[in-house]
Amino acid sequence: MNPNAPGPQEPNTAPTDAPGAAPAAESAVGASAGAPTPAPSAAARALRGYRRTAIVVLVASLSITAVVGIVTLLSGEFGEVQGRVLGTTLLIAGASILALCHLSVVARPVRAVGFVGLAASAVVLVIGLVLIWTPWYDNGGGWPADLWRWFGITSIIAVSLAHANLLLQLSGRRRRAVRIALAVTLAAIAIVAVMLVLPLLTDWEVPGDDGETYWRWFGVVAIVDALGTIVLPVVAVLVREHPAHVTATDATPDGAPAAAEAAPAGESGPTQASDPDALERRIADLAERTGLDRAALLEAALDAFEHGRGAGRG
Repeated sequence: MNPNAPGPQEPNTAPTDAPGAAPAAESAVGASAGAPTPAPSAAARALRGYRRTAIVVLVASLSITAVVGIVTLLSGEFGEVQGRVLGTTLLIAGASILALCHLSVVARPVRAVGFVGLAASAVVLVIGLVLIWTPWYDNGGGWPADLWRWFGITSIIAVSLAHANLLLQLSGRRRRAVRIALAVTLAAIAIVAVMLVLPLLTDWEVPGDDGETYWRWFGVVAIVDALGTIVLPVVAVLVREHPAHVTATDATPDGAPAAAEAAPAGESGPTQASDPDALERRIADLAERTGLDRAALLEAALDAFEHGRGAGRG
């Protein structure tokens, strides 16, 4: 046996068909794949609780409404009390639906719109309850008439904000077509709301004598509003986000390459980058800075990784 013969070679674990950052990324992914999912933050738990409460209230209100309707049909009696109970449950159900729409954006950079919508929905609920449980009478256009006017104004505002908040879930998209369609639709929603509020706010002094032209333009804007509401989600589904928006520089706040953080595991075990809490913090920070939600970020990251591996093989 030749003592100068080379000893057995250790297997080379680094793949040869991937870019230089691929081994590090694969190591980090492998190290974190078996890690337990971190507990949600206090804000996430609170938001989940608010949504669950709104859903429970909605289901309970609709159930009470159904029971009142069934009892009324079977008994043949529908008096003032039944009408007030029915109106209250329907009002609470409507407020719960609006709250769910507003809560859909409170975890996003546009959360301010959601909070304003929640406040408007609360005002609608309070005014509606006062109108339902106040004795109905006609005092020549006193405070009940004013309350009905403000109930209509706040309802238009709350519904318009709920409509906008549902579409604002696409506010993090970077594609130009999606952003333009979103801006046009949001502008149409705002114009429709203003054109509905003005007549109520001015005792129908607006539109005044030129009402036909006013409502013709209202119809035009309303059609644009409806068109954008239907087309925008379809465009968002058909037009995928560009993977180049999630880069190594974007992934780290200080601009350092992501591969430097996702170094392969050494003899002492996996690096800090495999810590699930640190990974969640990085995802949350990137989502806050880019406006993209978690699913969009992960999809773009996977697309970028697969694109990089394909380039390495080429």
